[in-house]
Amino acid sequence: MMRTAEVFKARGHPNVKATHRSTLEITKDPYLSPRGDCIVAIAAEKAARDLSLEFKKLASREGSVITLMIEAEGLSDVVRGYGSAMMVFNDERSIVFRKSSYICGRTVMVKADKAAADLDRRLVELLKDPSVEVMVIIEAESVG
Repeated sequence: MMRTAEVFKARGHPNVKATHRSTLEITKDPYLSPRGDCIVAIAAEKAARDLSLEFKKLASREGSVITLMIEAEGLSDVVRGYGSAMMVFNDERSIVFRKSSYICGRTVMVKADKAAADLDRRLVELLKDPSVEVMVIIEAESVG
């Protein structure tokens, strides 16, 4: 079994709604419009393109398991899903986790068990605070 993880920081924002039912997004952008209902953290240190080659290799194996953990001030939530050989990891601004199988340059997880709307609402309340530092851990695991 092979495993690798990406660990980086992001921030909260007053416009975090986390109401999107099929996706969850983390962006490097320093702002968030009220329309960004899938975005849960801004000013991230990494986008899809910035992830390590090791992570990209593992995550782009069919059947690889991807785990996202979002943590802020002692509260956390975990999202589990899968990688895909179709992933290209070329977006410079964001990372998207999807319940669907749709893939674009921002996608790092498909068939996720949660979207933004499914996150622990206590955590979402913290993510609305711009002074909150958000720890993001994305793990890729592949058997064989």
